[in-house]
Amino acid sequence: MESATSSDEPKKKSNRGKSKKDSASSTATKNKNKAKDTSLLKQKSPAEFFAENKNIAGFDNPGKSLYTTVREFVENSLDSAESISELPSVEVTIEEINKSKFNTMIGLVDRERVDRELYDDFESEKAREKRLAKEAKVQETQVKNVALGKKVRESATVNKTKGRGETAYFKVICKDNGKGMPHDDIPNMLGRVLSGTKYGLRQTRGKFGLGAKMALIWSKMSTGLPIEIISSMKGQNFTSFCRLDIDIHKNIPHVHLHEKRENKDRWHGAEIQVLIEGNWTTYRSKILQYMRQMAVITPYAEFLLKFTSDTSEKNMTIRFARRTTVMPPVPLETKYHPSAVDLLLIKRLISETSKQNLQQFLQHEFVNISKSLAERLIGEMGPDFSPKMTVKSLSAQQIVRIQQLFRQAKFDDPSGDCLSPAGEYNLRLGIIKELQPDLVATYAGSPQVFEGHPFMVEAGVSLGGKDVKQGINIFRFANRIPLLFEQGADVITRTALKRINWSSYKINQAQDKIGVFVSIVSTKIPFKGTGKEYIGDDITEISSAVKAAIKQCCSQLKSKIVKKLQARERQERKRNLNRYIPDACGAVMEVIEQIANEGTGSKRHKIYEKDDEDLIEKVASEQVTEVTLRDCLTQHVEQVDYEMALEYATQSGVSEEPREDIYLNSLEGSFKSTDFHSPIFVFRLIS
Repeated sequence: MESATSSDEPKKKSNRGKSKKDSASSTATKNKNKAKDTSLLKQKSPAEFFAENKNIAGFDNPGKSLYTTVREFVENSLDSAESISELPSVEVTIEEINKSKFNTMIGLVDRERVDRELYDDFESEKAREKRLAKEAKVQETQVKNVALGKKVRESATVNKTKGRGETAYFKVICKDNGKGMPHDDIPNMLGRVLSGTKYGLRQTRGKFGLGAKMALIWSKMSTGLPIEIISSMKGQNFTSFCRLDIDIHKNIPHVHLHEKRENKDRWHGAEIQVLIEGNWTTYRSKILQYMRQMAVITPYAEFLLKFTSDTSEKNMTIRFARRTTVMPPVPLETKYHPSAVDLLLIKRLISETSKQNLQQFLQHEFVNISKSLAERLIGEMGPDFSPKMTVKSLSAQQIVRIQQLFRQAKFDDPSGDCLSPAGEYNLRLGIIKELQPDLVATYAGSPQVFEGHPFMVEAGVSLGGKDVKQGINIFRFANRIPLLFEQGADVITRTALKRINWSSYKINQAQDKIGVFVSIVSTKIPFKGTGKEYIGDDITEISSAVKAAIKQCCSQLKSKIVKKLQARERQERKRNLNRYIPDACGAVMEVIEQIANEGTGSKRHKIYEKDDEDLIEKVASEQVTEVTLRDCLTQHVEQVDYEMALEYATQSGVSEEPREDIYLNSLEGSFKSTDFHSPIFVFRLIS
């Protein structure tokens, strides 16, 4: 046995040696394959990039994703309606869907928990006892405080931790009366990232050009369900129905159903429906705030927001009514300013231009380059350039020379004709409609330029109003959309809080209810941060324009506040005079009666004038009594107050004549009209 054992040992050792060599060689092979994998060149589609970096587009978490989805849908609807000069009408419905209902929709059978300790919201018996003891202690403390008459704060109920799996789903439906989408273009317009109709140099509401596409990507990531679209263009006798999702890795639409249906009502517009994961509780206030501010900046639109749930207490319907029919002009696409282009852009313009020679290219592809200026620029470029040379034949070095000259040469600033601000009239109407302030002032600045891009600043400042907190309440808008996040670093916030001396305008920064509204429109909004939620404070041109606009509004308010203070002083003075009238009349009558009783005839004639003597006689005969004197003095005070008010109104150029309200009935039907615009009103002449 011993010899057999000893003879087997070398075999075992040799097998062990082989196994070690085999494992080492297999490990080396695996490492080699891994190195090959890491060295392979990989590509990502645009859809895949935004799916992995969804926070860039505002889809940081379920709550923010619900807010951003609503925002993108509403802004698309407004753009669509405005593009055909149709007064926007937007309906947004958010339906809460619980997990059980969602599982039924996708055909998944609910299953009861078997291993309860496996779940995130599992509460052990010890933890439950601890929680109940804590709740009992809080209740006991509250009872003692009530018995002692102390103010009791409502303590938050200690709930069990909500499991990560207990998510909420929401069906978001947005319907508008806009342009609609061409039947054949719907899949690519909604199922292909970075494709759309808004690209080009113009003022746009969008920040990334993603729109509803990002909502579709989030839907695919959170619920896996497709998006549904119903659309019809003006004059079409059919509606387009499309159910689709997106192939994220290939960035192409995956169409489930695409068909034409009968359009009996001749409706035009679009209705988009998507089912996503979200959180209404945490972002309800943000969605309502967004809709309210959108109603301020677009008073010519009407919005309807509905929220429905299985819990009836949570249901709500809010309508933001249209206040005016005056719409701002449609933003126009413009050409690039020479000082704002780079090498890549010049090369793209050369490849896309239809112009043959260099002179025509400079004249027609850029703003503010006339024929004479183009000739001067070409002459400055050097002997290698000529006006008639073919633009497609330019070398890389020649393109660099053009770009360098563009940076150094002096050009006229671009005009603001391509911009579409809200308008001082609409801004004022929106503020009055939503806040109902005591005083409001608005101002629209002239077009200015930064880095070759035109921009305009409009501002409004209000005092008082409903749902306005004490202090400074800031409302920021960029290209006519509200900015609700990252307010602290924004140029508007910093200017309003740090660069305006409110007390010099008779405004109490701490106690008054101040609303500061600033809207910036441009072909390029200089957003900061990945979320593009605020405008940086480092551009001098913009910060100066914002400060000037707010100060103009404050100056207007100061004159109104001074008028109110003067009116209050007049009222106080009048009240004080009226208060002393009875005592003054009593004292005067007592003196006159005493004189009347002293005697009659020539004695009094020597002392008093004829008018005084007549008064004494009337008092003696009781033709003038204390009541008569009191009435005369009251009338005199009224007359003096009226004359002082009239003199003040004449000096200030304001007529304060008595007025009465006039109510105008709205016109029904269609009429031809001409609008005459003023900063604070629009006069419409109906013909």
